Amino acid sequence: MHVNFSENLLLDIEAETDLNTRLTRLLALIRKHLDMDVAFISEFKDSKRIFKLVDTKRPNEIVKVGNFDPINETYCNKLANNELDNIIPDISKNSITRDMPVTKKLNIGAYIGVPITLSNGDIYGTFCCYNEQKDDTLNKRDLAFLNLISDLASQLIDTQIQDNEAKQLIKSNVLNIINTNNIEIYYQPIYSLNTNKVSGYESLSRFFVEPYRTPNIWFDEAAQFGLGEALEMLAINNVLGNMSHFNKEVYVSINTSPEHILSGAVANALAAISDCSNIVLEVTEHSPIANYNEMLTALAPLRKKGIRLAIDDVGAGYSSFQHILELQADIIKLDISLTRNINSDRRKYLLAKALCGFAKDIGCNIIAEGIETLEEINTLRKLSVDKVQGYYLGRPQALCDALVHQKSVLS
Repeated sequence: MHVNFSENLLLDIEAETDLNTRLTRLLALIRKHLDMDVAFISEFKDSKRIFKLVDTKRPNEIVKVGNFDPINETYCNKLANNELDNIIPDISKNSITRDMPVTKKLNIGAYIGVPITLSNGDIYGTFCCYNEQKDDTLNKRDLAFLNLISDLASQLIDTQIQDNEAKQLIKSNVLNIINTNNIEIYYQPIYSLNTNKVSGYESLSRFFVEPYRTPNIWFDEAAQFGLGEALEMLAINNVLGNMSHFNKEVYVSINTSPEHILSGAVANALAAISDCSNIVLEVTEHSPIANYNEMLTALAPLRKKGIRLAIDDVGAGYSSFQHILELQADIIKLDISLTRNINSDRRKYLLAKALCGFAKDIGCNIIAEGIETLEEINTLRKLSVDKVQGYYLGRPQALCDALVHQKSVLS
């Protein structure tokens, strides 16, 4: 007797975002609809038939995810090779299956199954159900329904395989960057509005590989595979290796993640440098910090060596204000969303004015980012902003170009 099902179940399954959850629900749907004891999705791999997903009416110690049999001893293999019918109501009456050792091992009485074929034509495995007793009610309509569900499963598995391949390619590309040190460091000048000269540079990672992707994507992808620290430390070490080329009066800022400060990775990278007074660590307002006390403890030995701390992207969100208060920042960097057109937007002007007043009262320097016009600079001068950076003043440059312009004057 077959169990009725609602078409809404299929819609619910389609709404699931996790592929394994969708496949598992499809498996449960077909088993319950056909009123079978066991349903499974198998994969053919390394001459084995492996149970990838399983749904059973009762606990089954043999048919469990990860268990396998030699592929040439299974119904699945014979089904894929067209040596076995899709429906066998009574295993004991089938000349092929009745004498197969797997029949007794799995206690199969009735069977229905179809191959899972991928979009490239390869056989992935099978979508199968069986009862421990014979089942004369199995019919072509059941097979049509199983084929429908199997087609849906095939599409999901195909998507999963393609996603896994894409992820492996991403991981391989990140590892290749790390293993070959294929990061170039560019430097964007930061001008002092008091001296009108270059007072520092923000170091920025660049990845000139095909297909081109922005640095934030590279670092995000590295983090997904547990390679975030390795990639970031590689970039930091490249910056530190160039420090001797800059004049002593010029500082270099380094973008870093709070988690790598907390782990001690940043301290290890700076271990050989006793005087870090010309180094600024930039922490973005977007970086979450769960425990500020732990962060302050991790920063303490770095501050003793002269390192200053900057909070980046201030004005882009609310987290920056807590960062400033809790971390006792030395520098506040106003985000481009606040500084762009500040000369003509009174609301931005008033917010920047309040931030600048707050910064001065707590002893912080102010750097305005994203400057693109002279009018913005003149407005920022009125607000007593200390330093400015942006495309109007200079784009990120390779080391050799940055060194040529480190004595340039703001016109």
